[in-house]
Amino acid sequence: MLEIEIDGKQVTVEDGSTIMDAATKIGAFVPHFCYHKKLSIAASCRMCLVQVEKAPKPLPACATPVTNGMKVWTRSEQAVKAQKGVMEFLLINHPLDCPICDQGGECQLQDLAVGYGGSQSRYEEEKRVVLNKNLGPLVATDMTRCINCTRCVRFTTEIAGEMELGQAFRGEHAEIMPFVEKTVDSELSGNIIDLCPVGALTSKPFRFAARTWELARRKSVSPHDSLGSNLIVQVKHDVVKRVLPLENEDINECWLSDKDRFSYEGLNSEDRLTVPMLKQDGAWKETDWQTALEFAANGLRKTAKQNGPDSIGALASPHATVEELYLLQKLTRAIGSDSVDFRLRQSDFRADGFREGAPWLGMAINEVASLDRLFVIGSFLRKDAPLLAQRVRQAAKRGLQVSALNASAEEWLLPVKNRALAAPSAFVPMLLEVVGALAAEKGVAVAELLAADVPSAVSDDARAIARSLASGRKVGVWLGNLAVQTEFATEIHQLAEEIGRLTDGAFGIIGEAANSVGGYLAKAIPLVGGLNARQMLEQPRKAYLLLNAEPDLDFANPALAQAALGAAPLVISLSAFKSPALLAAADVLLPIAPFTETSGTFINCEGRTQNFNAVARPLGETRPGWKVLRVLGNLLEFEGFEQNDSDSVAKEALADGNRPDFGNRLFGLEFKFADRAFKGFERVSDVPIYAADPLVRRAPSLQKTRDAKAPIARASAATLAAIGVESGAHVRLKQGEGVAEIQIVVDDTVAANCVRVAAAIAATAVLGAMCGEISVERV
Repeated sequence: MLEIEIDGKQVTVEDGSTIMDAATKIGAFVPHFCYHKKLSIAASCRMCLVQVEKAPKPLPACATPVTNGMKVWTRSEQAVKAQKGVMEFLLINHPLDCPICDQGGECQLQDLAVGYGGSQSRYEEEKRVVLNKNLGPLVATDMTRCINCTRCVRFTTEIAGEMELGQAFRGEHAEIMPFVEKTVDSELSGNIIDLCPVGALTSKPFRFAARTWELARRKSVSPHDSLGSNLIVQVKHDVVKRVLPLENEDINECWLSDKDRFSYEGLNSEDRLTVPMLKQDGAWKETDWQTALEFAANGLRKTAKQNGPDSIGALASPHATVEELYLLQKLTRAIGSDSVDFRLRQSDFRADGFREGAPWLGMAINEVASLDRLFVIGSFLRKDAPLLAQRVRQAAKRGLQVSALNASAEEWLLPVKNRALAAPSAFVPMLLEVVGALAAEKGVAVAELLAADVPSAVSDDARAIARSLASGRKVGVWLGNLAVQTEFATEIHQLAEEIGRLTDGAFGIIGEAANSVGGYLAKAIPLVGGLNARQMLEQPRKAYLLLNAEPDLDFANPALAQAALGAAPLVISLSAFKSPALLAAADVLLPIAPFTETSGTFINCEGRTQNFNAVARPLGETRPGWKVLRVLGNLLEFEGFEQNDSDSVAKEALADGNRPDFGNRLFGLEFKFADRAFKGFERVSDVPIYAADPLVRRAPSLQKTRDAKAPIARASAATLAAIGVESGAHVRLKQGEGVAEIQIVVDDTVAANCVRVAAAIAATAVLGAMCGEISVERV
């Protein structure tokens, strides 16, 4: 620790700290533009010049290391003169267009110019003009305003992981620009808008929509991936205009993924359901709440009486709130049915009844930085959990060794020490090899449950992964969405748990959605013999309650879901949106509020409970989902549906003793792996980042990005040769009765004999299960 004096105040800081760090610690403001606490030091703007005792000239506070006994003045005559000189140079070429600049009112240059700028410019020559750059559909540019702080350049390289922006030329001619013919396509690109201290980079969807001082700022929580990023939602006249990050070092730090930032556009989509609707004689008609709710209640009562309560099933989205999931399962069980499930994209449920508790990440999100070994199994990590991937990226810079087993070796923009590429059906044999090699490395016995299946021969890939994990002090083993959604999920879980035991590491599950953990805590799963999501579709029910789910896009087997729901005599859908598939399947549509128009709770992957309130009034006749379910319970005359607010529902749902603890262990379940031979090819399905849920699918700007472009099938060169087609050809994909024609391209990151076909998109909604056999033919 070192002691220094800043503006007469003593402060103690760690060795290696800078003057800026010390000033921040005592609350002394030093003006700056290029400095940011999460980025490397550039010292390019020179705005943070301060006076240091015995130094011949002012020094940049952001780049000057502290020495013991140093004396610093941030507001001395010398320091202020230097800071004002820098400001004059910055303003020489800066346009005077504050009245039309979207950054007006929240601009660092504007703020500092008040304190450090002159009343008029001494510069009389013509100002430079810089042509705008096309950075894509999310970020607007006015590059004449750029002060070349390089924050955006450093962010794309250091945080997002890919150099998409750079600085060209020198001196007055310096420009920030993307590479030739390129746009900024990172899933974290919106953060450069926040980082820009001037109006050079602004939000394209928000452009000219409102002034910052016109907006109400309200806290919320992201309803998308399992991280649960904290948000500031900005509202004008009950319309959401912009979403910004709320800094939380334990979760999203000061960043947001583009999905969290721009999905608000979908709130006012043409598909918004704002009035209850009934289907009469095949035609949809708008109606009032009383009529719609009585129709739903009478339909459920009649179905239970004629066909038995077990003929009713409830299917919910994992993006629904804890309150909605809890009341849905409570209503379903009050009717007399235990068939309720929120795991719509899962296909293997053999672990049900053998779980220790609610599956979670197995560690706190901020503990990722302290890992030195990480094994990720079956995950499209960068797109499924962008900010979790960002934490892994930063940890990898500090020495974390990452190993991966996946069916597609997609680029995570971080160094992967060992990567095994295998079809989903080969995950289990590969993991058995890793377990055997790891036990040998550690000199311990394999669990009795698995001992008979561990092979004596081990591949080089498995041995390399085992050696890396065995050498770690703090190890993490994570299961991703692909591992959880495959039909071999139970065996993969058992083997990953064993790897965690052998390494004394933390074993966890990343999770798909905002309430992948919360759904278990809300008991929105079958508990006493009811049917799970897959069984409810394979053994069609007479009536379905559908919560926030679309039949063609939110299920593991969309063809099966559409068939089962389409044939059911009664489908009651609680949804914020209507879609062709929903209109075809449902009999009554009840408009419920999206996350911005209701209060609720999400429980993220680390098990953190996060409450949020509505930030805007409900649109049209929309009502909170928990309230609609409560009223349905009242109409059916069930007890326990007297809650007056969402807080009382949450307290009931999450009361001590009323929910399972967090835990990923499986107890009392035998290991039964039957190696399945595929006649044709094996499908590998990812859910594209901007197709994961109903809200993000309706955000126009996100649908214009590279990640949302028209879907194509992908396969290795060897697989294409086996099919007998060339890259770029159109092929016919078949699964069961489903047939889709799509373009196929060569992609050698896909495992042999596998075809990567995206799910949750209209082009593939006619196909079968996300994982399993698929046939491919030339068109």
